[in-house]
Amino acid sequence: MTTTDYRLIDSTLRDGSHAISHQYHNEDVIKIVQGLDAAGVQVIEIAHGDGLGGSSFNYGFSAVPEKELIAKACDVATNAKIACLLLPGIGLADDLREVNEMGVQVARIAVHCTEADITEQHIKVAKGLGMEAIGFLMMAHMNSPEGLVEQALLMQSYGADTIYIADSAGAMTTEDVKVRVNALVQALDVPLGVHAHN
Repeated sequence: MTTTDYRLIDSTLRDGSHAISHQYHNEDVIKIVQGLDAAGVQVIEIAHGDGLGGSSFNYGFSAVPEKELIAKACDVATNAKIACLLLPGIGLADDLREVNEMGVQVARIAVHCTEADITEQHIKVAKGLGMEAIGFLMMAHMNSPEGLVEQALLMQSYGADTIYIADSAGAMTTEDVKVRVNALVQALDVPLGVHAHN
């Protein structure tokens, strides 16, 4: 990739579900995936807002089981890759295996920005299934640039193909993002992504 290359991962059908209390239906997924696919979006992420296994009393029940929605997304996407998000402890390695059989090609393994050490199993499972594995460091404002580098290097060592930092709380300024991105780009051998809020 050159310095101007980028890839968009659209999370309307995952992170966007928080705004509607995880009440997506099959017809919503079909229309959104078809629209994003036609627009040239490269990767479409779908799961409960809190990732695979998130439909629960604790996090809010989905209107339709998330794996049914994921299957619909995989059925209708023609060019875009379908991705999922998994938080270890909420989602299980078996969830990755099941959605991979449906056609999910990208797994984002998400943890708090100081807990990369708990991603090893899930990154390795995703890689073993032939999926692209993305390490996803949430609440990135709560760690220093140097601390994020340390965590990202752990994920890279487990086999992550890309590392993302997420401004989950919408707390970072442009300068905060810039400093963290610069530190990570200097340290990593894999691409870096940013998931921003606000």
